[in-house]
Amino acid sequence: MKYQLIFVMTLLSSQVTAADMMLTGMIPGMGNYSKNIQSIRERKFEFVVQQKTDFSCGAASLASILKYGYGNESITEEQVLLGMLKVSDVEVVQQQGFSLLDMKRYLNSQSMRGRGYRVGVEELQQLKIPAIVLLNDGGYSHFVVMRRFSEHQVYLGDPALGNRILSYDEFTDKWNGIVFVVIGNQYIKDNPLLYPRAQLTYNMLSPMQPLSDAELLEFGFEYADML
Repeated sequence: MKYQLIFVMTLLSSQVTAADMMLTGMIPGMGNYSKNIQSIRERKFEFVVQQKTDFSCGAASLASILKYGYGNESITEEQVLLGMLKVSDVEVVQQQGFSLLDMKRYLNSQSMRGRGYRVGVEELQQLKIPAIVLLNDGGYSHFVVMRRFSEHQVYLGDPALGNRILSYDEFTDKWNGIVFVVIGNQYIKDNPLLYPRAQLTYNMLSPMQPLSDAELLEFGFEYADML
């Protein structure tokens, strides 16, 4: 077990961070222009803790909820993963991966509660907090954060793929019917997990109509004089 824990810690020790970027420029007749910009990859994993190993989707999903739903800014996937290993059967984890029971035991060790419920789609649509769900994605069991359930779409925070939007039918085909919620006193009712962005789209009023300067700047273009 000692070597296994060292191996896990080595895999998770490097943290990749992206610095805030500012787009600046000048538009003739309008003055200076500045705008915070975000790469597509940063947008993809906005408010989602990315998993670093093949077996840590549960730890990363739980870390996402604790970080963004409970304001624990310092929490990392590594901390949750090692905490779950302390309360789990390592041999079972090696064979089957982590379970909701492992998450529940970890939360208990942090003076919080985790509850799993078997619910129908109608009940799931009424859920007002982010939750963890288990999907069967191509034969692979995978934990993700369900951020919001609308009438036609389900917004997911996937620790492997980032923010995803599934259709109602696609989600219900993959979902096992169980939802896992985290219960604690520090929950932030207006947390960012509840407000996922709409899907990135390429939207023009007309394919033959050129974009205005303001619209180009919104897409991240910077003004430059063409000589």
